[in-house]
Amino acid sequence: MATSPNFNQMQAMRVFVRVVEAGTFTNAANSLRIPKPTVTKLVQGLESHLRIKLLNRTTRRVTVTPDGSAYYERVVRLLGDLEDIESSVTHAKERPRGRLRIDAGAAVSNILVLPALPSFLAKYPEIHVECGVSDRPADLIGENVDCVIRAGPLLEPSLVARHIGDLRWITCATPAYFEKYGRPTHPSDLQSDHVLAGYFFPRSGRMRPLVFQREGKLIEISPSPRVAVNDSSAYFAAVRAGVGVGQLLSFMVSCNNASDEIETVLKEWQPEAMPVHVLYPANRHLSTKVRVFVDWVAELFSQSPCTRLLTSRP
Repeated sequence: MATSPNFNQMQAMRVFVRVVEAGTFTNAANSLRIPKPTVTKLVQGLESHLRIKLLNRTTRRVTVTPDGSAYYERVVRLLGDLEDIESSVTHAKERPRGRLRIDAGAAVSNILVLPALPSFLAKYPEIHVECGVSDRPADLIGENVDCVIRAGPLLEPSLVARHIGDLRWITCATPAYFEKYGRPTHPSDLQSDHVLAGYFFPRSGRMRPLVFQREGKLIEISPSPRVAVNDSSAYFAAVRAGVGVGQLLSFMVSCNNASDEIETVLKEWQPEAMPVHVLYPANRHLSTKVRVFVDWVAELFSQSPCTRLLTSRP
């Protein structure tokens, strides 16, 4: 089949890369915001132009042929080099532009990043930000996300990670709650004499334990809560409402001016701080717009009056 005279090879190459990374034509079309038939037509046109089969199609997923895999690796490098060339010619390093897709947990997004984002937008007026907000970890490659902000241990060695800060945990509840149930003096008090607020992980559904550490001793308490949520902002709201004892990241309280509404206990049993990283794919060209955002969010965590207190000790 001859290639159409209107065939756009560069667009077809970009679409092909997205199909490989997204795993299906539907996912690629959704992330690129173009109709699925257009995606199919462009990939078919590319195969016709090259006279090779790039993808094997099934009803559920596409897989890359050996020729397609070799072509993908070279096209990814070519598109990255092309962006570098365009940046040098159009001075995009001084004025980065385009759509920037980021993802972060609910509490970090709502309390830290989004309130400060106007300063980033003012500095880079040609960047348009799309922020996914969820405690469910995003699939950077499959969902075409440029970078993510994640708290906790690094579980994906294939991603490039930049450490930007550490978040301190506090064990807390409302003063009214402690007036009713008393204040625990040891973590074991929480197992029988108290009501615990629960947080379960969005992907696995597993309940997060309350963790206590002191002088090398580790205690974990698995809650059986009356109220459990799978969103960090909702968890803060539940503790703030008085449903029970919980473990919050300290910035949730300090940045929401809730210090008078939430009381900290068991300060000598301090869990280890939670590291925060910005991550992006290792095999994807780091564009100027991503680079400036990573630098900005790193500065936010180090300079913001709110985040300076994240790793302070009680």
